[in-house]
Amino acid sequence: MNEQFSELEKVIQIYFDGLFHSDIVRLKKAFHPEAQYVCATADELVKLSMDEYFPIVDKRPSPASLGESRQDKIVSIEFAGPNTAFVRLNCAIGNRYFTDFLTLIKTKGRWQIIAKVFHYDVQ
Repeated sequence: MNEQFSELEKVIQIYFDGLFHSDIVRLKKAFHPEAQYVCATADELVKLSMDEYFPIVDKRPSPASLGESRQDKIVSIEFAGPNTAFVRLNCAIGNRYFTDFLTLIKTKGRWQIIAKVFHYDVQ
């Protein structure tokens, strides 16, 4: 099981790096192409495909380019079998502090995020 944790931590690090640098090449490695991006923090539900989400990331100034300090950490990792996992994490972009719930699946020997459901607070 330690190998499974290590593999997941590597995927999450790619995810963190992709967000911090607004790097969709990295994010495409972390996300399954059919992944969903969902947020219900505001009054209206936001639900995007990766084809809708990646251009948003690509257009925004990266936290790294703005000199922001990194605030990302894995809170927990849980497994529901050898090919399904759940990761809770925190990160910050601009004045938003995020709690992400990521569901990952392992297909073709590779872990990828299949669903990102999150909440954010404005700091």
